[in-house]
Amino acid sequence: MIQFVIIIAYLLFTIGIGLATRKKADALSYEGNSLGLLMCVAIGAGEWMGGTSTTGVSEYGFLYGISGAWYTIANGLGICFLGLFFAKMFRRLNSSTVPEIIGRYLGRQSRIVSSIVLILVLVIVGVSQMIAIGTIGETLFHWKPAVSILVLGAVVLVYTCTGGMKAIGLTNILHLIVMYAGILLALLLCISRGVSLRERLAGPYFSMGTIGTEKISSWIIASVLGACTAQAGLQPILKSKDEKTAVLSSFIIALIVSPFGIMTALLGMYARAMLPQLQNAKLALPALLSTMDPAVSGIVLAAILAAVLSTASPIFLSVGTLITRDIYSAALRGGTSDRRLLFVSRTATMAAGTACVLLAILLTNRGTILEIVYFAYSLRGSLFVVLLCGIYLKWMDPKSAIYAMIFTSIMALFWIGYQKVNGSYPIPGVSETYVAIFTTVLVILVVSAWKRGMIDHMK
Repeated sequence: MIQFVIIIAYLLFTIGIGLATRKKADALSYEGNSLGLLMCVAIGAGEWMGGTSTTGVSEYGFLYGISGAWYTIANGLGICFLGLFFAKMFRRLNSSTVPEIIGRYLGRQSRIVSSIVLILVLVIVGVSQMIAIGTIGETLFHWKPAVSILVLGAVVLVYTCTGGMKAIGLTNILHLIVMYAGILLALLLCISRGVSLRERLAGPYFSMGTIGTEKISSWIIASVLGACTAQAGLQPILKSKDEKTAVLSSFIIALIVSPFGIMTALLGMYARAMLPQLQNAKLALPALLSTMDPAVSGIVLAAILAAVLSTASPIFLSVGTLITRDIYSAALRGGTSDRRLLFVSRTATMAAGTACVLLAILLTNRGTILEIVYFAYSLRGSLFVVLLCGIYLKWMDPKSAIYAMIFTSIMALFWIGYQKVNGSYPIPGVSETYVAIFTTVLVILVVSAWKRGMIDHMK
């Protein structure tokens, strides 16, 4: 009962923040504008530390050990790469979205196509968060996953759609505090029980390479490239008050994100040691908490819920921003009122969240959470390759970017689908990340060379 009270109080508080910020929203502030350092860090770190860094990493901790922490470590490396090389430049462009930046270099059609790809990416990541939220309700309230996703997903939508970016920033400050405090508390309690991981788990559980170099390298590449086109994580940086804030917030976010997965991977290992009979690795962390004092487990479950809320809300808002700025507003060439833009942004945000909830219900028991997310990351990384080529290859034909984004999406979908059906990739050891990047580069080079040859021939 006490767990239920803690979670309900936490949910009501987050909804209250969203409602409190509703009256102050216009289209610009709703999507974020002139954000200070604290808001940038809270929104950015929260977006990277979602259900994947809690239930997802603990799942891999249960299966493979400490090497599951590579998920957040890879994310931290990617965010540092963003801060070192691109945060300042992106902020200087004074854009609201990644497709808008792509459009500056490769034209309006590339902007529209890239926005569609990014919407697909964000919906996939949003689905993973809703799957994670389903495990919380399943463990805490003994609801079916579908019911958990519907109820808790509705909470995210309420405060996101009402308060926008300001509501996300204010709630994420609370979420980050609860996340770190809750996970640290759970880890300390496991340690205090005197359970020796060394005695109960085999040696590979303590190696950082157990999960495999193929997966680790794929994660790092996808994170480094994807961090620079992650709309939900980039949006607060793009809307920061100045370039210094954009760069500094990137490094602080990386410092917050990276260690978190080490703690949750350790909790997955404790679940393996204490609950070896557990059949579903997705339930590793919630099942471990069920062995704790109700008050303590309620606090930690609130931390897991906070992680999901802190990521899902920026994702939903980012999809709304992409639809509003890169499709609706771009099609009208800016010819609409602020009130209308606010309505479209809220409606698109609601539609995105609803789609994620419904898809999560259909996909709850299919594949691990992190595999779903990193498929999306591979597409995001390929978009960064397109952007890099647009910036630095002056001879690149803009049409090649469009073809590259379309063919890469098709190839990545085929690659991951083949792996799911057959248990291995079409080319052993070559993940969808490598295929996405290779396809992007190949299409750009071939199409640009062909177009250039056609032009020279006509001359």
